[in-house]
Amino acid sequence: QVQLVESGGGLVQPGGSLRLSCAASRSISTIYAMSWYRQAPGKQRELVAVFTSGGSTKYADSVNGRFTISRDNAKNTLYLEMNSLKPEDTAVYSCHAKVYGVNYWGKGTLVTVSS
Repeated sequence: QVQLVESGGGLVQPGGSLRLSCAASRSISTIYAMSWYRQAPGKQRELVAVFTSGGSTKYADSVNGRFTISRDNAKNTLYLEMNSLKPEDTAVYSCHAKVYGVNYWGKGTLVTVSS
């Protein structure tokens, strides 16, 4: 079992940057599949960025080149660096981990991109 707590959201102007963090309650060194999802108002949740079980990273086309997923196993933390933010990036961003086939989710952090 693992608890996930996101932080770092807030209000940012278009073109700005934010870094989201997802702190896990246990070591993530053996949690190979971790990812960030987002859900905008009135829309379905979508995958933003993922560390696959093979160790590679993948991104949604809409954020590729602007967002970077990273992890610090020593700090049990997953990150999402977001640059060149656009109003359409406004959403609740949630962290996800799959451990022994069980899905775990954080409660999310709100990112609002607006002038």
